[in-house]
Amino acid sequence: MKNIKFAFEDLNVYEKALDSVDLAYETTTNFPKHELYGLVSLLNKAAVSIALNIAEGSGHTSPQLNRFLQIAINSVKECVVCSTVASRRKYISAIEDNEIRQKLEELSKMMGLQKYLKK
Repeated sequence: MKNIKFAFEDLNVYEKALDSVDLAYETTTNFPKHELYGLVSLLNKAAVSIALNIAEGSGHTSPQLNRFLQIAINSVKECVVCSTVASRRKYISAIEDNEIRQKLEELSKMMGLQKYLKK
């Protein structure tokens, strides 16, 4: 039986967003248990929100796509704040924080380019 594939699943920016979800979940596995419903939940939800908004925005008109991409970019910013808090609380190292930031910056640039190309 062949898997059904949606058009947005072929987008590079969507794949990068899924990579960010994986990174968020991997990063939070060693956070303290008392952060389970705090920082862990916030970072994971923000990362998933990026992929969800890319998927939801695909196939829409340019103004609608731009709106969903802006929401996704705002979720990137939430991930940056969560990473900063995790670093300040010593849940992750400065190196891990920097790796997260680099991946989020790349993803953010891809979404900005997508917005520009869709105008």
